[in-house]
Amino acid sequence: MVVVNGKIIPLTHTVCAVSAFLAAFITGYSLHFHKIVRNAHYGYPDEWFPSVSATIGDRYPERSIFQILIALTAFPRFLLLLGHFYINRSKLILLIGVVRTVTCGGWVYITSTDDHDTHDIFMIAYIVLTLPWDILVTRASAFKTKKTLVTLTFFGLLVPMLYWYYQHQVKHVAGAYSVYAYFEWSLIFLDVGFDALSYTDFKAISIKLDLQDISKSDKAKTFETTKREEIKKASIKQIDPVKPIAAINGQTPYFSYDSFFYILTNTVNSFVFWSAITSLYCMVWYFPLWYMGISGYEVAIFGTVGSIILALPLMPTIIYHYGALFGGVVTIAAYLIDTPESRLIIVSLGCIILISTFVQNLKIITTTEVSISFAITWLLGLVFSVIFKMGFYSNNPIWAIMHKDTNGYNNTGIVIAILFGMLTPFTNKIHSLPSKLPNTEFSFIAKTFISLGFGALFFSIHQLLTDSSTIIYWAWEGYTDHTGPLTWPWSALTCTVMIAATMVAICFVNKPQIPSILLIISTAVLCIREVKEWNKYVAGGLLYVASLIMVTPTYLILVASTKSICVFTFGLFFYNVLILAHVWVVAYAFVPGGWLLRERIEVVLGISTALVLIGLLFKKSTKPVELSKKFMRLVSLFSLAGLILTGAFTYQLRPTGVPTPHHPDSKLITAGIWTIHFGLDNDMWASEDRMISLIKDLELDVVGLLETDSQRIVMGNRDLTSKLAHDLNMYADFGPGPNKHTWGCVLLSKFPIVNSTHYLLPSPVGELAPAIHATLRTYDDTLVDVFVFHSGQEEDVEDRRLQTAALAKLMGSSDRPTFLLSYLVTEPLKGNYNTHVSDISGMHDIDPSDDDRWCEYILYKNIKRSGYARVARGSITDTELQVGKFQVLNDEELVEAGSSIYNTDWTNEQENDDLKFPDKFRGDGENDHFYHVLSDPRYFD
Repeated sequence: MVVVNGKIIPLTHTVCAVSAFLAAFITGYSLHFHKIVRNAHYGYPDEWFPSVSATIGDRYPERSIFQILIALTAFPRFLLLLGHFYINRSKLILLIGVVRTVTCGGWVYITSTDDHDTHDIFMIAYIVLTLPWDILVTRASAFKTKKTLVTLTFFGLLVPMLYWYYQHQVKHVAGAYSVYAYFEWSLIFLDVGFDALSYTDFKAISIKLDLQDISKSDKAKTFETTKREEIKKASIKQIDPVKPIAAINGQTPYFSYDSFFYILTNTVNSFVFWSAITSLYCMVWYFPLWYMGISGYEVAIFGTVGSIILALPLMPTIIYHYGALFGGVVTIAAYLIDTPESRLIIVSLGCIILISTFVQNLKIITTTEVSISFAITWLLGLVFSVIFKMGFYSNNPIWAIMHKDTNGYNNTGIVIAILFGMLTPFTNKIHSLPSKLPNTEFSFIAKTFISLGFGALFFSIHQLLTDSSTIIYWAWEGYTDHTGPLTWPWSALTCTVMIAATMVAICFVNKPQIPSILLIISTAVLCIREVKEWNKYVAGGLLYVASLIMVTPTYLILVASTKSICVFTFGLFFYNVLILAHVWVVAYAFVPGGWLLRERIEVVLGISTALVLIGLLFKKSTKPVELSKKFMRLVSLFSLAGLILTGAFTYQLRPTGVPTPHHPDSKLITAGIWTIHFGLDNDMWASEDRMISLIKDLELDVVGLLETDSQRIVMGNRDLTSKLAHDLNMYADFGPGPNKHTWGCVLLSKFPIVNSTHYLLPSPVGELAPAIHATLRTYDDTLVDVFVFHSGQEEDVEDRRLQTAALAKLMGSSDRPTFLLSYLVTEPLKGNYNTHVSDISGMHDIDPSDDDRWCEYILYKNIKRSGYARVARGSITDTELQVGKFQVLNDEELVEAGSSIYNTDWTNEQENDDLKFPDKFRGDGENDHFYHVLSDPRYFD
């Protein structure tokens, strides 16, 4: 009999792991110092310390030495996982440990030199899984202090590490990567050190090997393990749910579930909660937008998985008392930080606190009446966030992308968050009254599907219920004889249905059958592409909104009854998976495995609905609950307030008058094309007001805007189109909707849009190319055709050829005066340009002599061109604004002018004030906008 103490497992793991990294470091430092400290921007002496990836993966022999030693680590690592499973009897710890080990192998054996994106994905996944691993292992350990300190240090160092990575990658600061490497190596040894601390726990394990028959048999005998009883008790000790002092002392809380201040406080907290969550995802989009791919900052979205911190000692009590206060203030006050990266991190940290507060409140509620009241206030907060968002032109006034110059009310929001955050611990004391709920036990399978359903419900609400206009654009098909709903005034109907559904939801608590049927019907309608306009909006959108709201109280009570932090956390993790999936359907050209979900939003929608319904199958039957008349009156009062606000905002948003062109006496149409980067400027602020100012100053009558479809979670579900149309007093056509898988295009016009047709031009490989073909009623009732078009990317050559041929044919089908406002991705006079400008299309270039173009082009036919200018973007976006001036000729004038309208002679002078471009943009211009490339506008006669 051989007895081996369990402490040998973490000891062997530590020795092997540390040896692998140190051996690679010493070898690389000795043989290839100058090579491994060099990065994409600098070498020695600007850089002096190598990154982990360069050390372990770039050179022979250190790469081989490392991989041999790290392979030896595998055996003790799996013994380590089994040991933790034996000590804690937790399948979840074992599962997370195994998956985390696989991701470790991913970034260790696939280096950044081999495949940068894959290496980063595995690395990010490993870090994300380290949080639940450290927390769960620490919680179950009898020796928590040191492990907690190591965990906090590990995740605390992520902040400066990301800062220095930003200085290197974006700012290109010399030496920044070496400083970043210090933190990176520190994380390696902290991670190994955390597992080394299991040494003390594993001392209680003895591995006995029975070797008495080894000479008679080739088979080794089984081994068994034992551990001390006192360590077992310490390991499985559970943390009691937090209980306010008043409840412990047997005092009756002053507030009840039907008190005005309880409902008001939790409604306001829910408003702040939804504002913070939607703000986080809106901000994340800024980074892949500028990086044109995965940036690494996307990991911030996992701030919504922050409820796992409730597993830490004392954290439930801290979150209960201070979560609403600190979380609200942090997420709103983040607007004070100018640097986009730092602002995003702060909001992500605030979301960790707020999501933990939400989970903690649900988890400790002990009575059905309070559960229902809390669920209704959560819905009321959601509804009011949507109403205020509508009133502020689809921007939440307390988002961290807002400030006073963009009509933000951040300071007001901070004051409100402080007041109600301080009140929250007192109003919510009723959450821990003596329990009246029966003890409910759920199997592992039941908890899994309840968790998945909760995540799917959260996603479904966020996707289509956080803005009043999103489902309208899912139904919009352009101006036709049977035009569908427009955002004004029908956004008010969306808000009204949300309010009504919240009131009716009380009747369906524990009775989800009818809402479930309505959810199935509405999801089917939304998924059927042939159903359009009013049918899709009413039978799909409104019904979907109502059914989700009606089923929400039942779901919150169900998931709360599990009393499991893991159920909440896994559900929120899956919520993020669905968010990534709903971005993948459009961003497939920029993400790994994008083809799996290309143009399949219906699949994502169907999966989320199915999981919501499956989760409901595990609901246990309970006795019906009668809520007080006072509660019903107060909910009705809050609903009435919502209706009044909806009416007031709808009146405020009414059209300001009949749009009129700027220079009717000259029959002038000033048209522009601009790619607007989804309404986020270069510093991650909402850019609509600055865009409006420039468009007004240039006196544009028709504008084609590209990259406009921000009706998705990661773009904030914002309605840029309505804001621009209202403030500029223009008609608007949104273009192909958010269910059409494009980046979007918009047409704004001072002239009535008689008809418009939306197109998705051929894209067999790359991105879908959206186009609008609109007919405008202009001067003397002359009809003018306008095309707005966004071509595919440079990499997809065949796509662009097919798109060019299709668009040329469309333009050639019109004999009316026509101009194209476009993003073509071609060089002047070369390649596809000669199909756009050809006998097939009949179109002509506004200025063939401008040889310094690539993306934006203006083409025209059968209309008199009088001017052309290129205006610098300032810091609003990454693309200039191109502008053309055209005069509408009647049939006789057009015949008389003949081919002279295509004359390419130009001058920089124009005596007719109507036909001149504004002088304010000459020279240095105004607000960083000035005539550039061509220096001055060009005029044609």
